[in-house]
Amino acid sequence: MSQQVLTLSVSPTRTVDGILELPPGEPFAGVLFAHCLPPDSVALAAIAARFADRGCVVLAIDCGIGAATQMQPALAADELLAAARAFGERHPGPLLLIGHSWGGVLALACAADLPQALAVVTIGTPAGSAGFSKRASSAPNAVSIAGQTLTLPDSASALAWPALQESVEQLRRPLLILHAPLDNVADVANAAQIFTAAKHPKSFVSLDSSDHLLARVAEAQHAADVICGWAGRYLRREEAPAEHHTSVTVAEAGAGKYRQHVKAGRHRGLADEPVSAGGDDAGPSPYELLLSALGACTAMTLRMYADLKKLPLKHISVELRHEKIHAEACQHCETKEGKIDRIERVVTLEGDLSDEQRNRLLEIANKCPVHRTLHSEVWVPTSLAPPAG
Repeated sequence: MSQQVLTLSVSPTRTVDGILELPPGEPFAGVLFAHCLPPDSVALAAIAARFADRGCVVLAIDCGIGAATQMQPALAADELLAAARAFGERHPGPLLLIGHSWGGVLALACAADLPQALAVVTIGTPAGSAGFSKRASSAPNAVSIAGQTLTLPDSASALAWPALQESVEQLRRPLLILHAPLDNVADVANAAQIFTAAKHPKSFVSLDSSDHLLARVAEAQHAADVICGWAGRYLRREEAPAEHHTSVTVAEAGAGKYRQHVKAGRHRGLADEPVSAGGDDAGPSPYELLLSALGACTAMTLRMYADLKKLPLKHISVELRHEKIHAEACQHCETKEGKIDRIERVVTLEGDLSDEQRNRLLEIANKCPVHRTLHSEVWVPTSLAPPAG
């Protein structure tokens, strides 16, 4: 996963710098995150990382906080629309629109003009330009967000409720609304207005005790998980399933110390180390993946055999545990010095099986292909790929 700054021209007199989060390999979909979050936001990082992990390219655009520090007005709807179209030209494909705070208002206003936008998510979004709880006294269009005075654009009046209500009613996109009951920048009543105006499919998720900026790590990660899980129904890979996968690609994720992207055909996953080993526990450890491979192969092999022999086998589960032991403790091992790897495997078989059938299935478990690979001589030729470029 890599990060780049993408400068976009959004009007004849204005450019914005978006942060582009690229997944390993070719992205299959795009995520435009219009937000009012500080650059070091844990929510911004968590949401971008979740979608990049899934193979999406993420463009995060600050719709107001950065502009406030530069004494500029917040982004306008036509400016976000221009940015979204430029992003779509660069990365064509299905698009998810995520809007936070004022960015959520802009996302609701722009979605209907973006055919590639398949779904919309709002986080802590006011019901129009007048929905902010805290007004600032410095200007008529000024609002206060996290200690920053944000000046809404002159066109903000066109996004007041009920003008925005009409956009929401005509959205014709799946909508997910996330809002914290204790949000003191945009009261949760705003979420009720947006939810009531929207047509199905629509969903609401309470962010519990989160603040407007989702500043606490656990709550930011929870929001990222919810959004990514919900959006998976609409952002799907259009890849034909392969007959058989014998090639896996593993690459550093760029987030965390040991986190890795795992790509097996059209499937994506994560590997990591536990916190006790210096990782973030974002995915299974390498040994856990090894045990998973052996357990899955064992269960699949038993299912194939049981179906072939028409055995009354209802359910299979396999529990595995790995440890290093002294070689002298193994009576059946050729190695007698140092330490060896011990993988304990316990197979549970459910069904009206005879003792003879159970014993035969135990023999079959030891013949699964991964088991045989682990017991055979394995050659791992390793070389360096040529330098990029």
